Amino acid sequence: MSPEPEDEVIICRCEEVSRKEILEAIAEGARTVNEVKMRTRAGMGLCQGKTCRRLVSRILAEQTGQPMGEIAPATFRPPVRPVPIGVLASKDDEGQSDAS
Repeated sequence: MSPEPEDEVIICRCEEVSRKEILEAIAEGARTVNEVKMRTRAGMGLCQGKTCRRLVSRILAEQTGQPMGEIAPATFRPPVRPVPIGVLASKDDEGQSDAS
């Protein structure tokens, strides 16, 4: 089995974003990690960028000539966790009208 070309390497495993897609986003004008994220979804998967954040920053730095220290980190949200329905809704019918 032959190795993949460099541009076809998957950078964001959660969203299956390749290096090529990130390079295209940069070519189209993305200049920050958040702009790459908005165009490609890199960093928006279950891990919220824990596995691809540095790679996206490095590619952005290489392509734009910015030092790595000047690349602002992407915004991210903690992973979603299931919430029991009882937390969201009261177990009794408080607050509902008795108009029957």
